[in-house]
Amino acid sequence: MKKKIPTFKTDAEAERFVDTADLSEYDLSGLRPVRFEFEKKTEQLNMRLPKRLLEAVKKRSSARGIPYTRFIREAVEMALARPRKLR
Repeated sequence: MKKKIPTFKTDAEAERFVDTADLSEYDLSGLRPVRFEFEKKTEQLNMRLPKRLLEAVKKRSSARGIPYTRFIREAVEMALARPRKLR
């Protein structure tokens, strides 16, 4: 049986653990990918949405465990990455 990852009180404790531990001995099944954002946000967008649409966005973002504003931004980024032909 694999060991559980301990809980850390500081980032320094966590960094020391990662630097010295053999992570193959630990159960990593509960971990999930995390996306870091390094680009500074300099612009702002304000949107008005129908209440039902905003509620649906908030529900989906909550299911993914992210803020709804990030969910909207990721949806826009995905749409721009896969452009469709205009009719």
